[in-house]
Amino acid sequence: MHFGIQNILFIIALAVAGFVFARKFGNIWRNIKLGKEVNRTDRKAERWSVMGRVALGQTKMVKRRYVAGFFHVVIYAGFLLINIEVLEILIDGIFGTHRLFAAPLGGLYTAAINFFEILAVLVIVSCLVFLWRRNVVVVDRFKALTGWAKRDGNNILIIELVLMVALLVMGAAEANMAEVKAGPFLISGLIAPAFEGVSQANLHLIERTAWWLHILGILAFLNYLPYSKHFHIIMAFPNVWYSKLEPKGQFSNNETVKKEVELMMDPAADPYAAPAEADPDTPPERFGAKDVTDLNWVQLMNAYACTECGRCTASCPAHITGKKLSPRKIMMDTRDRLEEVGKNINANKGTFVDDGKSLLGDYTTAEELWACTTCNACTEACPVNIDPLSIIMDMRRYMVMEESNASQQVNMMMTNVENNGAPWAYAQADRANWTNEL
Repeated sequence: MHFGIQNILFIIALAVAGFVFARKFGNIWRNIKLGKEVNRTDRKAERWSVMGRVALGQTKMVKRRYVAGFFHVVIYAGFLLINIEVLEILIDGIFGTHRLFAAPLGGLYTAAINFFEILAVLVIVSCLVFLWRRNVVVVDRFKALTGWAKRDGNNILIIELVLMVALLVMGAAEANMAEVKAGPFLISGLIAPAFEGVSQANLHLIERTAWWLHILGILAFLNYLPYSKHFHIIMAFPNVWYSKLEPKGQFSNNETVKKEVELMMDPAADPYAAPAEADPDTPPERFGAKDVTDLNWVQLMNAYACTECGRCTASCPAHITGKKLSPRKIMMDTRDRLEEVGKNINANKGTFVDDGKSLLGDYTTAEELWACTTCNACTEACPVNIDPLSIIMDMRRYMVMEESNASQQVNMMMTNVENNGAPWAYAQADRANWTNEL
């Protein structure tokens, strides 16, 4: 094939991949913005610091699970650094050059490619270890994954293996090509003897095939991401930046209820004053969350940032003791319902048509939500600072305040607080009677 034709085909492939990804990402961002507004732009310096430690530094990945954490950091570092070489491949594909940076960088270029190839080998080893952990020994937190959730993790690992092998084969074929000036490189140089005796024409064919496989694989991988749990590669950084900075045990107040309480406690307030007229065109405020549109946009972004790693569920005391609750499932339920709502909007020309479904009930059950102890173990364990507890508490708030759907013990406690100012079933005047026995 004439190189000019390859150049045109590459530009077309790049443009198509970019367009398809941009359209899908636009739909996802539209879905995220269906959530309620919440201000997460305060304390910027602290947010940058958290993002540097957690998203870039991967500090939570190696906090407890050292084997998985180590190999994940290897894959992550390989993904970041090998993308520098991908940049060169993109430039070569657009302008018809070949290893554009080799001549101007000289020895520095050779050292960089050697480092990238070592990383490629480490990524291959890491992917094989993860495939073994997912499919042979089957780590406990992966046993609940079936169907697409299990295939998706395997698909990503196999794609990464193919990309790394293609990168090394490309270098090995080049090492035997007469006109190539760069290299030979460390790892591909060790593989190069496998291609000795191959004609120059076939070497060119092997090198070009590996080159196309690598770059088309990357473009395909890019468009696979929005349908995969590995979308966290893109979403992890903004998700961590916008994460909650307040203490984990601090819950948000409902502003309407807060105003009522403040009014009750204001001695100057008129208890008989008529409430302000409600706007007939504005739907009444919903207490808590029944569906995804009742959540805020950061919670919806959390759903798309979920890695499905299961660290939250593995740390959940309710789950460990056999309860139905799985924080990972809560996040997957939220994402699945949000995707369903997005498809509904697309099918109805930008307007959501009630489908009779909701996150609470059709995806997540009351039994799961009431099993939560609100200990925050899930939020502490999450490697990308997702907060499943906030979603659980918002759905609980809806059940209690909109449906009066709580256990008898909880309802009795709240009745006592309302009537007696304490969770116990006796009047405030009798609260200190126990001291008479001292």
